Amino acid sequence: MDVMKALYDVALDRKANPQEGSYTCYLFSKGLDKILKKVGEESAETIIAAKNGVQEETVGEICDLLYHLIVMMAEAGIPMEAVEAELNRRREKIGNLKVMHVSDHET
Repeated sequence: MDVMKALYDVALDRKANPQEGSYTCYLFSKGLDKILKKVGEESAETIIAAKNGVQEETVGEICDLLYHLIVMMAEAGIPMEAVEAELNRRREKIGNLKVMHVSDHET
């Protein structure tokens, strides 16, 4: 989480102190719709890379997705600590087996 927190802090700084030529500042200037569009695009690219089985490409797409999620969080005012707390809560949860539906078995 240290690297993600550092990236989040940079995103917050870019939002508060725009810098010319910064891609992060460009995303903030275009607003939430543009940021969410990029999250969707990077999600699809991550899925395709994983399906294709090329680890280096998949890692790159995961990083792109995480970056755009961090920008989304900064735009929406979601603190990194909230995500970290929720992940810790889920990690400590015992017995999280979900009931599978018939359709889940077909995919």
